[in-house]
Amino acid sequence: MTTDTKKYNKWIVMLSIAIPLVVAILFGVKIDAELPIFLPPIYASINGLTSILLIVAVWAVKNKKLKLHEKLMKTAIVFSVLFLVLYMAYHMTSNSTKFGGEGSLKIIYFIILISHIILSIIVIPFVLITYVRAITNNIELHKKIAKYTFPLWLYVALSGVVVYILISPYY
Repeated sequence: MTTDTKKYNKWIVMLSIAIPLVVAILFGVKIDAELPIFLPPIYASINGLTSILLIVAVWAVKNKKLKLHEKLMKTAIVFSVLFLVLYMAYHMTSNSTKFGGEGSLKIIYFIILISHIILSIIVIPFVLITYVRAITNNIELHKKIAKYTFPLWLYVALSGVVVYILISPYY
């Protein structure tokens, strides 16, 4: 293991713990401000675009378009960070919306929501490790973890859109 890898590993561990912790803490913070725009459809769209970026990035790498793959993946990371910032801004300035559906729809909604939340925490170190293995040119190990990171990240992005669609009638 190189010293660069060891340095990155410390950052991966710190960020993988700090991001969910900060989100949990900030979820309890309420700012008395009204945002000029309604954010949920915006951050749901960002999740949808992230899904498309991930799919196109896999296509690019399978077709040996490595520079395109790299640009798409960096953009997907930026979009995921942007999603998180907007998501937190909304929840710090607005009350949470209660799901109003009933019966099996309510069960489906909560299964998707809970799996989305849990996997959004789990995917953080996967994305970071996958990214570090790429930038340190450890391509074989990058490929090995990317085959797990991709479906996890894609599920988190897509399930975020589904959660928004299901709760949108109750805003």
